[in-house]
Amino acid sequence: MRRRLVALAATTTIMVALAFLIPLAVLVRTLARDRALSAAELEAQSLAPVLALTQDTTALEAAVRATTPGGKGLLTIILSDGTKVGGPSDSGGAGGTGTDGTDPAADPREADNLALARRGRAFSAPARGGIEVLVPVVLEADKTAVVRVVVPNSILRRGVAAAWAVEAGLGLTLVASAVFVADRLARTIVRPVDALADAAGRLGEGDLSVRINPEGPPEVKQVAEAFNRLGDRVGELLEAERELVADLSHRLRTPLTVLRLDAEGLGNPEEARRLADDVDELERAVTGVIRQARKPVQEDIVAAETDAVTVAEARLAFWAPLAEDQERPFELVRVGPEGEAGPLGVTTVGVSADELEAALDALLGNVFAHTDEGTAFRVELRALSDGGISVAVEDSGPGLSPDFVERGVSGAGGTGLGLDIVRRTAEGAGGAFRISRSAAGGARIALELPTTGPPPERSPR
Repeated sequence: MRRRLVALAATTTIMVALAFLIPLAVLVRTLARDRALSAAELEAQSLAPVLALTQDTTALEAAVRATTPGGKGLLTIILSDGTKVGGPSDSGGAGGTGTDGTDPAADPREADNLALARRGRAFSAPARGGIEVLVPVVLEADKTAVVRVVVPNSILRRGVAAAWAVEAGLGLTLVASAVFVADRLARTIVRPVDALADAAGRLGEGDLSVRINPEGPPEVKQVAEAFNRLGDRVGELLEAERELVADLSHRLRTPLTVLRLDAEGLGNPEEARRLADDVDELERAVTGVIRQARKPVQEDIVAAETDAVTVAEARLAFWAPLAEDQERPFELVRVGPEGEAGPLGVTTVGVSADELEAALDALLGNVFAHTDEGTAFRVELRALSDGGISVAVEDSGPGLSPDFVERGVSGAGGTGLGLDIVRRTAEGAGGAFRISRSAAGGARIALELPTTGPPPERSPR
C-alpha cells in the first residue's frame, strides 16, 4: 500500500508539473524570440536619423559598424538605388555575404522581401540560419532605404536552455518533494494497518490479550477500536464456554460416584473390580476435560514426547476385556519401513498422551459400536517412508466411506464427533487422517503422525 500511495503521488505530481512546465517552456522560447526580434528592430530604427542626414556610404558604414549587430556583420543598409552598406566584416562593405558564409542575394525571397519593405512596412521573415528584420526608412517622396538585421538562431534561443534547465530542476524538486511528503503520509496510514494485521494474526493464533492503540486516519482508528471490542467479546465468549464445559463435566462426577458405589456393592469381586476400573478410567477422562476446558487459549501448548506404541498397547489392553466378552479376535501389529513385521524405529510423536488416547478410544469405540459381535479388528503401527508413523485401526466389518467424516453428523445414531476428533488430532500435529478399506474388506482409519525424537527406552516385556 505504501508503494502504491507514493507511486500515485509521484504520477499525479509529474502530470501536474508537465501540464505547467510544457506551456511555460514554449512561452520562454517565444519570449526569447520576440525579445531578440524587438532588439533587432530597435537597432534598425536607430539608423533612421543617420539616413535622414546623409547617404554617404562611408559615413553610413561607420554608423553600421557602431551598432551591435553591425559590428558582427548582421546589419545591412540597402539604399533606394540597391547599394548595400554593411554586412559581414570580411566583405569590405556593400554586397557582403551572410553570417553563415552564404550570399543573401542568392535567396530568391530577398527581392520580394525588399519590395514589400519599400512599400513602408516593417516585418520579419525567415532567413538562412535565423530570421531577418526589415525596417523601411523613407528618404524622399519616391525613395526608401531598407535596414535589414539578421538575427541568428543562437540569439533567438539565447537563455532558453538555461531557463529550461531551471524549469526541469524545479519540476524534479516538486516531484521529489511530493514523493517525500507522500511517503511520510503513507507511513502514518500503513503503520497502523500493519499493526492491525499483526494483532489480527496474533489473535488468530490464540493470544486473546492482544490489543492495539488506535491511531492513524479516522477510518483506521475505527477499525482498531472495533478490533479491540472484538477481542474483548471473543475472550468473554470463550471464557463463558470454557466454564460451561467445565461445569457440565463436573456434573458427571455425581453419577460416577453412584456407579462406583454400585460397583462396590456387586457380589462378584471380579465384576466389581472391572466395573471400578472402568469408572476410574471415565473419571480420569472427565478430569482431563475439566483441565483442558480451563486452560487459557493463548497458553503455548508444548507437545509431549508421547510414545505411540505405549499408548496403543495401553488402549488395546483397556478394550481387551470387552473384546473377549464379544468374542472379537484382535491383535497389535508393528510394520517396519520395509513393509515387514519388525522394529519401528522412532515412535515418539508430537501429540499429548491424552489426545492420542482419546483418538484411539474413538476409533476402537466405533468398532465395537458399529460392527457385529465377533468381528475381528487390529491396531497397526507402521513406520512411514518419510520418518513418521501411522497408527491405524482396521476391522473386518462393512467398511466406511472416505467422505463419512462431518462434524456433528452421524450415520449411525451417534454425535458425529468421534472421527472428527481423530482428524483434528492428526492435522493438529502436522500429520494426516485417512479412511480406506482394510485387507479384510472393512474400514481402515489411520492417523499419520510425524515423529519427534529417538525411540524411548522400554522395559522388556
